[in-house]
Amino acid sequence: MTDTLTSPFAAAQAEFERMLARQVKGFDYFTSPAPAVGCTPKDVLVERGTMRLNHYRPLVDDVYRVPVLLVMATTNRGFIFDMVPGQSLVEYLLRAGFDVFMLEWAPPRPHERALTLESYVLDFLPAAVERIAEETGEPDVSVIGYCFGGVLSLLWAALEGDGVLANLATFTTPVDFHAMDLFQAWSDRRFFDVDRLVDTLGNVPGEMLYSAFYMLRPAAQTAQNIRLYDNLWNDEFVKSVRMFERWNNDTLPLAGEYFRQTTKALMWDNRLAAGTLDVGGRRVDLSRIAAPFLHLAAEHDHIVPRAASAPLIDMVGSQDKREIVLKGGHVSLVAGPNAVKRMWPALARWLAERSQ
Repeated sequence: MTDTLTSPFAAAQAEFERMLARQVKGFDYFTSPAPAVGCTPKDVLVERGTMRLNHYRPLVDDVYRVPVLLVMATTNRGFIFDMVPGQSLVEYLLRAGFDVFMLEWAPPRPHERALTLESYVLDFLPAAVERIAEETGEPDVSVIGYCFGGVLSLLWAALEGDGVLANLATFTTPVDFHAMDLFQAWSDRRFFDVDRLVDTLGNVPGEMLYSAFYMLRPAAQTAQNIRLYDNLWNDEFVKSVRMFERWNNDTLPLAGEYFRQTTKALMWDNRLAAGTLDVGGRRVDLSRIAAPFLHLAAEHDHIVPRAASAPLIDMVGSQDKREIVLKGGHVSLVAGPNAVKRMWPALARWLAERSQ
């Protein structure tokens, strides 16, 4: 009888203590510093304007001959490739024996508002490739581009890649911009005055770009907060959430002319898919790319839907080409537990076979 009477009180007391402990954990979450990211030892080889070229120090003695260049999207920081030990694509590739470089971006300054697509494709990328050749003594390089970093890599490969491109891989990279339905709605030329925006602001603020990404899945943050509340006891889960939040929230501004140009040429006119895109007065023809090509796509990508990236494999002219579609989303494809188990090994195997 005593156990029957006291058990409800014991259960209530246990729940009350659990609530207090959750409050303490929640307080720790908001007051503790964010986890350190991007800590794999590296040397900065080039720091010019918005361009940063990093060279990561080797972790093994035997290294493949062909160096690897990771090209980050222009809207985000590069540490999505280098979160923390055990969750770092950079570290994974280093331990697999690759000589790894990364081309990432800093926020453009007001005087850099005039940067264009040509600046990235015909200046920054070639400069990075040339510096890698100087550093390694090797004549060729494997280039791996993420999202719009993949677009830049494709354009460079089609225009400048002959003789220096050993392998090309892209992650979640759009080519049919008319298939990006929500972005199409927001950038509709009938309502979106890109000229007025750029002429007024110069560079396009990161906050505006973040809002556009956020509105693709407006309920996602609420769902994430619920999962976080339910998992406050799990330190590894909390750490992972904080890392991804830090990366996701740190959206970079874009140079004004670059944004104007890509909006009109890609979002409005879809010139890459149509085969009518000119960069620096030269026509971009992806069928000219002959190096081995790999495209990795996410089955549930809400930023670059499969319809936007699906035509790419047929547009590239390589004889040795492959597309792999994996479960996951735009970010989880390249970072997180699923990436560690699926994408990273697939990429490393593909590169290893072609990097002697």
